[in-house]
Amino acid sequence: MSAYLEHALAFECQQETLVAVLATPSTQACAPVGLVIVVGGPQYRVGAHRQFVELARSAAAAGFPALRFDCRGMGDSTGNHPGFEALDDDIEAAIDTLQSQQPGIRRVLLWGLCDGAAAAALYSARRKDPRVAGLALLNPWVRSEATLARTQLKHWYGQRLLQPAFWQKVFSGGVGLTAARDLLSNARLGIGRQPAPAADFRSVMLAGLTQLPAPAQVHLAERDATAQEFDTLVDAEPAWRTLKDSGRLHLSRLPGADHTLTDAASRQTLERDVVRQLTAVAAK
Repeated sequence: MSAYLEHALAFECQQETLVAVLATPSTQACAPVGLVIVVGGPQYRVGAHRQFVELARSAAAAGFPALRFDCRGMGDSTGNHPGFEALDDDIEAAIDTLQSQQPGIRRVLLWGLCDGAAAAALYSARRKDPRVAGLALLNPWVRSEATLARTQLKHWYGQRLLQPAFWQKVFSGGVGLTAARDLLSNARLGIGRQPAPAADFRSVMLAGLTQLPAPAQVHLAERDATAQEFDTLVDAEPAWRTLKDSGRLHLSRLPGADHTLTDAASRQTLERDVVRQLTAVAAK
């Protein structure tokens, strides 16, 4: 007998119909904590190589109901996709639906990948939903010109500058004017201080992470540019660095992993960590 059960359901959000799959434990009682998987675009509730399916099943097998859903305009849901910065209504409707299906649930953990991770943090900041007990994020999206430039300098140009072949190309004329111009432009953006405006979505994300009742868990894939950019942001911006140093932002590295964790070992590590985080929330 399987350790989990699954059934499809639909719920309403802003006059649109959202499609979801709920996984629940079949061999033990449900914990009072659930998992809501926030899917960014352009993806739907299954995830690359069934990543979201396996995460939901892993949580359910451990006793934690898990809901994965298509936000508006994605997958089988109706409407137009509003973008990751405007998914608050979708996330709130998903939490409401999880509670209506599992009335014993009092708190939820939000999990997201890339801009789905950003959307979860934005929801935490703007809605201040007391049901959200924590965030579990994979390779959060924090793109800006400055962070992209710093990341490229560190992970691309920095490595190339140490390669003899690069300098051979420079002195032989193999590096064109366009490449040189890009390098100088990235250097100016990466080295200069460019504070984000008050309405910048990264500032809102930071507020969402700061006000959580428990430290946020962030997994970063070693071979992913989005993860590298998040790492760069945390190191470069004092407010983010303070959050990490205070223990309120816990970074977990996934050696050799790519953006969607195509290797089974990385996926299993993440699933175990999410279950541990759910267990910790349930114990409080």
